[in-house]
Order: sequence, then C-alpha cells, then structure tokens
Amino acid sequence: MKLKKVLVIALGILLLAVVGFVVWGSTPLGPDDAALAALQSDAQVTVSQMPGVIVFAPVGDFPTKGLVFYPGGRVDYRAYAPTLKEIARGGVLVALPAMPLNLAVFSPNRAQEIIYAYPQIEQWVVGGHSLGGAMAAEFAADRADQVDGLVLWGSYPADQNDLTQSGLHVLSVYGSEDGQVEKIRASSVLLPENAVFLEIEGGNHAQFGSYGTQPGDGAASISAVEQWRRAAEAVLELMESLETQD
Repeated sequence: MKLKKVLVIALGILLLAVVGFVVWGSTPLGPDDAALAALQSDAQVTVSQMPGVIVFAPVGDFPTKGLVFYPGGRVDYRAYAPTLKEIARGGVLVALPAMPLNLAVFSPNRAQEIIYAYPQIEQWVVGGHSLGGAMAAEFAADRADQVDGLVLWGSYPADQNDLTQSGLHVLSVYGSEDGQVEKIRASSVLLPENAVFLEIEGGNHAQFGSYGTQPGDGAASISAVEQWRRAAEAVLELMESLETQD
C-alpha cells in the first residue's frame, strides 16, 4: 500500500508539472499594438493570416526569394510582424509559422512544409530569434541542400549543429545590450568563415520583436523601430548576396 501511495503522489506531481508547463507555454509574451497593426495589408505588402502561419508577400511580381522565420521561445509569433513586414517590403516572401506551445523546439522542421508549399521560390533562407534561431540553425544543418542561408537574431546554434562547411550564407544580428552577446560572438566557431556578424549598438534582445520587455534582458538605448529597421536592412542585404553565391 505504501508503494502504491508513493506512485500516486509521484504521478500527481508529474501531472502538475506537465500542466504547469503547458500553461506557461500557452501564455506567451506579446503581441503589442504595433505588432497587431503590422498584420494589416497595405499598398506594398499583402498579409495573409492562415491556420498556423502568417505570410507577408510583396505586392506585384511574385518573389523568387523566401524567408521562413521561427519565433523566439514563449513569444507570440505575431510579435515579429513589424520587422518581417519590412523585409517583405523589400521584395521577399516571408513566412512566420506558429509553434506548439510557442516553442520552436517542438517543431524544428516546420520550414519544410512551407518550402514545399511555395515551389516558385528559387532561394530560401531560414532564420529565427533566440530559441527560434537555434532551431532554424538545426533545420539548416540537417538540410543545407534545401536552403541557401541562415539568419540569427540574438541567437546561436547548438554545439552539435556545426555549419562551418555548410556553404550557407549566414547573418548573425544582435543588440549590444543583449545579455547573450559573448555566447553569440563565440558561436563563430560553428558558422562558415564568411558569416556576417552585426552588432546593433543600443539594441537589446526583446526589440527584435514587438512584445514589450523580457526578464533578464538589458535596457535598450535605441527605439524598437530603429532596431527593426536595422535588422530588416541586414536581412535584405543577405538576400541580395545570394545572387553571388556559387
């Protein structure tokens, strides 16, 4: 009877832990008003909100380049609308998928179905913010033959995802006030020799999205709008560089 009681208690504790985790993952940060406003189509970008994915498409000729972007851990995927809409404005199809429990670790291969859904796209880049970037790096490491580039915002690959010989065009953007700066810089040993690192002076971790402050983050000394602009410009430069790849 004592063993049965112990098992029941252990099962109850496990159940509470699972429920607590699900509740935690189901209460993400953001989006704020600026993010919600960016989800509206305008004269330059059509925003399509489909089940499980938001697509930002430039108005006019269908683009030949695409970006699949993974949201940061426990961040509502809609919070990245302002920055990604700016990238689409530059002529790139951008797909922003939702993640199970708002954690890309549960669906690192989400980009695959999006790539299959748009055969018109000739060159693909995967990317993400924070945990989303790490999962995008995992996808790129496993499928370097299907993608042309990788974008990391305030992020770095896991140690097992060595991309040094991948041939990918890689861009790592981070804010000077991000508490993970040293780890981001150190990730160069896992990336191709020609990977581009861009530090946004005065930027922090949270301002790549539009969801407010984040526990443990540094205080930004530039506006979120300025950080969005610089991040978007850097991604568009990477997209242009794909023209010169071998």
